[in-house]
Amino acid sequence: MKKIVFATNNLHKLQEISSITRDKIELLTLKDIGFAGEIPETSPTIKGNALQKAEYIHERYLMDCFADDTGLEVAALGGAPGVYSARYAGENASYNDNVVKLLHEMKDATQREARFVTMIALILEGERYFFEGIINGHISTFAAGAGGFGYDPVFVPQGYSQSFAQLSSELKNSISHRAIATQKLIAFLNVRL
Repeated sequence: MKKIVFATNNLHKLQEISSITRDKIELLTLKDIGFAGEIPETSPTIKGNALQKAEYIHERYLMDCFADDTGLEVAALGGAPGVYSARYAGENASYNDNVVKLLHEMKDATQREARFVTMIALILEGERYFFEGIINGHISTFAAGAGGFGYDPVFVPQGYSQSFAQLSSELKNSISHRAIATQKLIAFLNVRL
C-alpha cells in the first residue's frame, strides 16, 4: 500500500480522512514522520492554503503528501467566512466561538444558503494535483447535534433536514465536502498507483 503523509494537526480531519481512505492508502500522520510544529496558512485562498501546507511538509521530508483546506461560504455574508472559517471569531477562537459569531451575523438573514468547499493539494512524485469537494446547504437558525466539528451544528446539507452534527459520522463522511474531495483523490491514486 502506498504511504502518503496527511499534512494536518487537526485530529478531527485526520479521523474523517482515515475513515474514508481505510484500505486504500497507508496514511501517515505528522506525528508518524516526527513533525510537531505548526504549518503556516497564509494564502488568501483555500486552494493556496492547501498547497502551502503540502509544500511545507514535502520540502522538509521529501515524502509524498497531501493537505486540505476547507472553508464555509455563506451567500448572505458575501462568501464569508471562507478562507477565514477556522479563525472567524478571532485567532484562537473555538469551534463554538465561530458558530456563535456566525449565528449572530445571520440573525436577520432570510437568505441562508451556504456551501462547504474543501480543496486537497497532493504532491506525488514531485507533481502537484488538486481535488475539490463542494456540498451545498443552508445555515440553520440554531446549533443542533453533538457530532462532527466546526460549523457542523449549524450546516444543514441540501436534501437533509438535520445538521451535519446530527447525522451519523458514517453518513456525513459519505456525503461531505471532504468526502467528495477525498473520493476524487482516491480515484486518482487508484489509477496512478
